[in-house]
Amino acid sequence: MRTQVAIIGAGPAGLLLAQLLHQRGIESVVLEARTREYLENRVRAGVLEHQSVDILRAAGVGERMMRDGLPHEGIYLHFNGRNHRIDFADLTGKSVMIYGQQEVVRDLIAARLAAQQPLHFEVEDVRVSDFDTGRPKVRYRLDGQEQTLECDFIAGCDGFHGVCRPSIPPGQLTVYERVYPFAWLGILAEAPPASHELIYANDSRGFALLSMRSPTVSRLYLQCLPEEDLARWPDEHIWSELQARLGSQLTSGPVLQKSVTPMRSFVTEPMSSGRLFLAGDAAHIVPPTGAKGMNLAIADVQILGQALESYYRWGKEESLQAYSATCLQRVWKVQRFSWWMTALLHRFDTDNAFDRRRQVAELEYLVSSRAAAQTLAENYVGLPL
Repeated sequence: MRTQVAIIGAGPAGLLLAQLLHQRGIESVVLEARTREYLENRVRAGVLEHQSVDILRAAGVGERMMRDGLPHEGIYLHFNGRNHRIDFADLTGKSVMIYGQQEVVRDLIAARLAAQQPLHFEVEDVRVSDFDTGRPKVRYRLDGQEQTLECDFIAGCDGFHGVCRPSIPPGQLTVYERVYPFAWLGILAEAPPASHELIYANDSRGFALLSMRSPTVSRLYLQCLPEEDLARWPDEHIWSELQARLGSQLTSGPVLQKSVTPMRSFVTEPMSSGRLFLAGDAAHIVPPTGAKGMNLAIADVQILGQALESYYRWGKEESLQAYSATCLQRVWKVQRFSWWMTALLHRFDTDNAFDRRRQVAELEYLVSSRAAAQTLAENYVGLPL
């Protein structure tokens, strides 16, 4: 088999890239190791920057998002027992959209299938090779049959634990990483959110976040240990701790999902090797505090899609050659913001009384200075591509 672009991974990055290429008349095949059901029900990020919303709408997959998504024009910072609002609309003229990653994936899968374009689930033993030549290959097993897919380019959109990044020869990549000494205990609950906008809490007991997925479903997080045992956190204890840290009168309800998410910052440079291009979590991970993971993936494939269009329409390779450098400029700015939000709001094991007072002083400055609040707002709603 042959195609122009082989896309490994059917998360937001891979599926959106396939949709962008289809709009431009560029052929692609999407290969995914997991089931469709798993992808469409995996609860992940839920905040879309304003330009991510624009990209999805331009890609023709924004109708349900605009109908069911929740536009937010600000967030709250909770500390010293009070909520303080950061008004995005006033500070930047922009807003964000609450719309779960699994919903984005559902919309993209539906569009791919409606267009009758190749999308294969439960693919096994994927191997990428020859991407340092003009004829890259992807070998895999589907329904028990060995397959070989020849292509012009490979897009590695298969996440942090995927096969594409490890396939790049040793010595070509430099990895930058920070692992944080805490994690997030997250729950999805059948309960109306206690706030119409997100609340980020800095509390002496640790960080907490109130988010939502719909007017009837809440998504909430608590700072915990990376090795936390969920058996130690019965539902009643979680709701009690959330109440204490958020300082809000929460409406509890049945917990639908419960998980522990480790926190790390990770960047690999460059984001390409020959005709293999990495996008999304295959190339970088951010702590979720800044709500940037899915947005970075969307930005990556927007840039890659434009570069591939330039190649196929005009025969120009300059944008492909500049792909990594172009993406990394944005990646590092987003890494800085995500690290800053994480450091601002969490309790570290090494903190002493000075660190606590310094943290509170920075929060007080943020909510009292328009310039400081505008810096947060500009980064949160999304830096320009």
